Amino acid sequence: MLPTVLVAIVVFGVLFAAMAIGVIVSNKPVKGSCGGLGASGLDADCKICGGDPVRCDEQASDSARPR
Repeated sequence: MLPTVLVAIVVFGVLFAAMAIGVIVSNKPVKGSCGGLGASGLDADCKICGGDPVRCDEQASDSARPR
């Protein structure tokens, strides 16, 4: 039973590392699924776009272009 548990822990660790690397490589700003702070009514300035959502959209489209 111990080898099965160790294999499962290693597999999950590799999967989490792969997902983290994918997020880092995609170089996109992280967005909330339900609107984030904007939906709650709090006015927080985004450090990426400086409060201008158009800039975030431009950066997303720029990163989608092949280099």
